[in-house]
Amino acid sequence: MAATDLLFRPAHELAALIRDGELSARELVELSLRRIEELNPKLNAFIDIYAEDALAEADKVRPGDERPFAGVPVAIKNNRAVKGKRLTYSAAMLGDYVADHDSNVAARLKAAGFIVVGSTNLPEWGIMPTTEGARFGPARNPWDLERTPGGSSGGSAAAVAAGLVPLAHANDGGGSTRIPAACCGLVGLKPQRGRISTAPETGGVFLVQDGVLTRTVRETAELLDVLAGPVAGDAWWAPEPDEPFAVQARREPGRLRIAVTTTPALVDAEVDPEVLAATREAAELLASLGHEVVEADPPWRRPELLRLFTASFGPAVCTQIAWAATIIGREPTAEDMEPLSWALWNMCRDINSVEALGAEFILQGFARAIVQWMEPYDALLTPALAEKPLPLGIMSPLNREDPMAGFRRSAYFTPFTSPFNVSGQPAVSLPITQSEGGLPLAIQLVGKPAGEGPLLALAAQVEAARPWAGRRPDL
Repeated sequence: MAATDLLFRPAHELAALIRDGELSARELVELSLRRIEELNPKLNAFIDIYAEDALAEADKVRPGDERPFAGVPVAIKNNRAVKGKRLTYSAAMLGDYVADHDSNVAARLKAAGFIVVGSTNLPEWGIMPTTEGARFGPARNPWDLERTPGGSSGGSAAAVAAGLVPLAHANDGGGSTRIPAACCGLVGLKPQRGRISTAPETGGVFLVQDGVLTRTVRETAELLDVLAGPVAGDAWWAPEPDEPFAVQARREPGRLRIAVTTTPALVDAEVDPEVLAATREAAELLASLGHEVVEADPPWRRPELLRLFTASFGPAVCTQIAWAATIIGREPTAEDMEPLSWALWNMCRDINSVEALGAEFILQGFARAIVQWMEPYDALLTPALAEKPLPLGIMSPLNREDPMAGFRRSAYFTPFTSPFNVSGQPAVSLPITQSEGGLPLAIQLVGKPAGEGPLLALAAQVEAARPWAGRRPDL
């Protein structure tokens, strides 16, 4: 086995090699750092690389270390604090601000033994489903360097798909874990709302959930066990599972009733024929595995949905900008940010509190309708994206003549993901197949509220029937 093959192996296997003394943590971290040095100039997946600190941490790991992932390299998206490291949100406005604490996800990854080798690229403030920021430049898809790896966790997805790290942190406020997973041929789970604490910065977030990007369902389940659980002071949290998610993911799912739709939530969105074919293939596979597969369309084709989502998502973005204003000690200006960010900032200033709360109130009603509609079904199958990974520049946030143009275009790329940020349900993107040109094509499976375990068991069954972990981009 070539040395670089190690970084394509599952994290639990790497941890076992280190625990048994067959591989040292330093050797593995050095390998990750060398591959980052070699390929990051092509991919622009990383913003910062913590080589010296990572090697120092690796030297502390000894054979027999009982932490579940001791010595395994990981990357953290640069919108979650890592103590002593630069936290930028890819925004020029924050300059070189250094975090004075670990976010909950960083702390839990470190406690599990992971070694943070760097922070990954994202669009400014995590707004777009493509990673093309002005400050750090575009991240590129390892399957086609002229295409987007998705966003907003695009840097993390590119890093995992190219084997720079075995897995990486991500988060999802409208699809930002599932979209890059779909673009880069990875597994991307958005957990149930409240499953992973956003401590210490906030008590809870309506739309956003943290998670990871991995190559396998098993890793996703194991990392959910690492990251899940409330922190004292959380405003809300998901009910604890009866048994670990990794155990549930290994269980046969039984015969399920699965709804399937290729009808996007956005009224005038169109779905690429290859995406449709991949979803039909997945439906046939599920039926062949013994499930009852039923065509049924959710009650989500509402013309006002994009406006309502923007009215909720926009203030969530602007809260980050307002926090950054406290860091720099003044009101932001147009020179501080990209045209899209400035447009959203001004839009938010024109929305009063009653309007913002009213939009969320209506979205909660929409969420209830979706959850109630799913009552007769155990899961829902949809395309993950409406299109194949798009060329860079199609959804640019840098258009000064019409700053919202890229944002509007992005909705047609991702009309299947954001409804489940609103409903809070768990949803996972799986790389079911590839296009004729070799690009990843993905499906989305949606579970019952707080039903990550059964959802992951179904995802693992699909993976066993159509394995994907061995696919690698040619770099």
